[in-house]
Amino acid sequence: MSSSHRIVEVIIAENPPKRLDKAIARDVPEEANLSRSRLARLIADGAVRRGGEVVDDPRAKVATGDGFEIHVPEAEESHIGPENIPLDIVYEDADLIVVNKPAGMVVHPAPGTPTGTLVNALLHHFGGELSGVGGEKRPGIVHRIDKDTSGLLVVAKSDAAHHGLAKQFEAHSAQRRYSAVTHGAPDKGDPRLGGIKGTSFEPGNILKITTQLARHKTDRQKQAVLFSGGRHAVTRVRTIEVFGDPAQAALIECWLETGRTHQIRVHMAHAGHGLIGDPTYGGRRKLNAKLIGEAAVDAARSFPRQALHAATLGFQHPVTGENLSFDAPMPADMVTLIETLRTGVNAR
Repeated sequence: MSSSHRIVEVIIAENPPKRLDKAIARDVPEEANLSRSRLARLIADGAVRRGGEVVDDPRAKVATGDGFEIHVPEAEESHIGPENIPLDIVYEDADLIVVNKPAGMVVHPAPGTPTGTLVNALLHHFGGELSGVGGEKRPGIVHRIDKDTSGLLVVAKSDAAHHGLAKQFEAHSAQRRYSAVTHGAPDKGDPRLGGIKGTSFEPGNILKITTQLARHKTDRQKQAVLFSGGRHAVTRVRTIEVFGDPAQAALIECWLETGRTHQIRVHMAHAGHGLIGDPTYGGRRKLNAKLIGEAAVDAARSFPRQALHAATLGFQHPVTGENLSFDAPMPADMVTLIETLRTGVNAR
């Protein structure tokens, strides 16, 4: 146990869960900013005491009125190294930072990408002035966007911010809107869409896609649409601009009621409108040069990533309570793609 730590006192209220880990998670003071996963690690590390005795069994029995001390050590230095990588910072204060991530950057180090990530860049940017998240001096990642998706992310700089942001993302109260370019254009007049399970239309020609999502049975890098099991997922889609007649492609706006891995990409593919450039879910669909021109066909075929951008992010500041909203302009590659599609239509 570190000699430098704070002590959090917990008194077990009436009708507690039978297990220590669940009871402490229920009754720990909100201002302690300790997540369930952090509490589980602290129990395992022998940081929880009852009457001066260490209790490190998460299944230990508890009773109403039991008092516990949680010895929370100061944040340690992260094992992840800082790297001097430029960042497009949209907003920053003492508690959090909002970044416009470029396409091609991974958010968090993993075995395949141990360096060059957003977290490496943030650690350099903070220069050691980080209070710590989850026991380490590291940025608190509460949501992610895919490596080849551009756009906005909020990252916590303290346990308090991490705890408050995580609750908003779990409750789906944070607002996230994405811009994307699809094959074809979702339209309520399309009888094909009416026959696809999980799709429906709301007023204003808003496509709603409601399914379960889970890891693909044979390709563990992919997500699959299910209608039993998995995790509930809802995406809404508005068509902003259609390219071609009949539609060859469309600029759409998506917003998430839930935030699952690859949600927009797999949902749009399920609806038959996979994203241009998506190597995983885009399928083999091609644009018709007679309807949109060779230049547009080439631009879509050669687009090097899924045409997806996290354009708007809104949430309540976890410390001040202020409502914040941010917008990131469309990246240059998507602007060029859209202009080429538009020019191809106008040239017909």
